[in-house]
Amino acid sequence: MYWLYLSIAIVFEVLGTTAMKWSNGLTNVWATVTMIISYGISFTALAVALKGIDVSVAYAIWSGLGIVFISLVGFFLFQEIMSSKKVMGIIFILFGVILLKTN
Repeated sequence: MYWLYLSIAIVFEVLGTTAMKWSNGLTNVWATVTMIISYGISFTALAVALKGIDVSVAYAIWSGLGIVFISLVGFFLFQEIMSSKKVMGIIFILFGVILLKTN
């Protein structure tokens, strides 16, 4: 059950970060409100997940998968450049998350 909360935390962290980009420096009200609500849900779900998952593992997976998914959002939604170094870094992050999950 705690892993479900961690998954929810990751999804809403990515949504919050995407909304932050759309907020245009907090000038877009709806995007700003979406960002604040999304981060609130994310941190709440992360707090619940920490009841059953070690903080070192949960936080690393939360932030690591957040980086991976927001990089993909940046590439597909915001046409950000995906250099070979960025791809390699993302692959290393994924390997780290897999190692933590299988520990």
